[in-house]
Amino acid sequence: MCAEKTARVWNTALYCRLSREDGDRPESDSISNQKDLLTGFVAEHPELRVTDVYVDDGFTGTNFDRPSFLRMIRDIEAGRVDCILVKDLSRFGRDYIEAGRYLERWLPAHGVRFLALGDGIDNERGAYDMMLPLKNLFNAQYAKDISEKVKTAMHTKQARGEFIGAFACYGYLKDPENHNHLVVDPVAAPVVQRIFDLFDSGIGKVRIARMLNAEDVPCPSEYKRLMGEKYSNNHRLEGTTYWTYATVHRILKSEMYIGNLEQGRDVRLQMHGAAKRKDRTDWVIVTGTHEPIISPEQWGRVQATLRSSAREQDFTQNVSPFAGFLKCGDCGRSMAKTTLRGRTFYTCGSYKRYGETVCSRHYVTREALEKIVLDDLNRIIASVEDLQALAKQGLQDAPRSTSAKGEKEKLDGALARVRRLRQSAYEDYRDALISREDFLRYRDDYAAQEKKLEAQLAALEDSRSRSGAPARPWVDSLLTHGRMTQLDRQTIAETIREIRVFEGGKIEITYLFSDGLAALLEDNDDG
Repeated sequence: MCAEKTARVWNTALYCRLSREDGDRPESDSISNQKDLLTGFVAEHPELRVTDVYVDDGFTGTNFDRPSFLRMIRDIEAGRVDCILVKDLSRFGRDYIEAGRYLERWLPAHGVRFLALGDGIDNERGAYDMMLPLKNLFNAQYAKDISEKVKTAMHTKQARGEFIGAFACYGYLKDPENHNHLVVDPVAAPVVQRIFDLFDSGIGKVRIARMLNAEDVPCPSEYKRLMGEKYSNNHRLEGTTYWTYATVHRILKSEMYIGNLEQGRDVRLQMHGAAKRKDRTDWVIVTGTHEPIISPEQWGRVQATLRSSAREQDFTQNVSPFAGFLKCGDCGRSMAKTTLRGRTFYTCGSYKRYGETVCSRHYVTREALEKIVLDDLNRIIASVEDLQALAKQGLQDAPRSTSAKGEKEKLDGALARVRRLRQSAYEDYRDALISREDFLRYRDDYAAQEKKLEAQLAALEDSRSRSGAPARPWVDSLLTHGRMTQLDRQTIAETIREIRVFEGGKIEITYLFSDGLAALLEDNDDG
């Protein structure tokens, strides 16, 4: 008589999720109800042994970037879990593409059993039924419909002057009796008033930031953290816990402080897409919704001063080749350029603006930096055999091997990069990391490059000039001297993504080679 086959024991994860943003019904889909249902099912199925309960309360099902879900996935990869039990498919996720990838590929590949009680799914009993993709699609569409309804409701509240943000702006608190109304924060409001008073008296934004940092006044994001709020500011670099020019500038420009509610500043074109800042004319601004901190008279004077300081001037000096590429290796902010007695050097922008309590100097001269970068590029190029022959061949082959479509894509990419650099220069100026003179020079330089690229695109589209490849200074230098002899902005833009400067003279270069140089290096590697 043969021995009876022992039933397999499954190390089971109970997964629960709830998000009212997805339209989940808090009564029937509550976390406690989900747990009760799942544990009751386990009690009737002894082959299921609960390893852990994973709960994502307040996380949308339209993406899978949820802390407990990711922890469950790590436990599966570590071999601690081989079965997942959920109330229904919508608890697992509402993104039908990503849910399908997990259910039809990832979980089977890892030998994981999946049970969804409400949908009658158990892949141990056989393959998924043909309705599974449709169920996932319906769950995704339901989430999209709810998202649109939520947006409409929020827009209606904004138009009525009701505050709908997760966090009150600095200087205010949510009214305990009505979270759609703001009240003055007695701790932060005097700081706001002081910022306006200091600027109104002629003190600049950088100096105001320095004064607040010297007095250990927490910046807005750090103040919210100290108050126990889980606040994230996407305008600042990670780890920045001090006042900056940009923070002071935003406070001085905000109408919130004269009692006007500013909302609807960002738009999310796709449900999973990143939010983009709208033009100020498209914001939802409702006047007189809460108690002002700043008087209308002072507000008017400050705005007039801000406008007067934004007058443009003309400058014709040469642009630094490193603008937009040079970052502090420690704090990540752009390096600030200084010219003293005819010599140019770079220091950490945070250190220069806000002092040694924020970051250290990270000093490097332009001459030393140019030599380091040039020597490193030549070291890389020196490894290529028969360099001049390859460079000549690359120039000869470029027009023949590149189609009109491919050339247009490269020109479009170069144009987009120039526009990003122009925006980066503006952001560095806005954050007081470069002077206005430097910003205007950079802007003019980028405008000239943009005009040149647009002319090349127009010529390409009119089929008037297809025979010549754009000149590359580094290729000309290779053909003439067998090595690079000087740096310019075009060479740096084609070969370098970022340069990070660390204390002690250490330089870290991340390369982004142009097609020509990449082809030379790839040919050498193949040989």
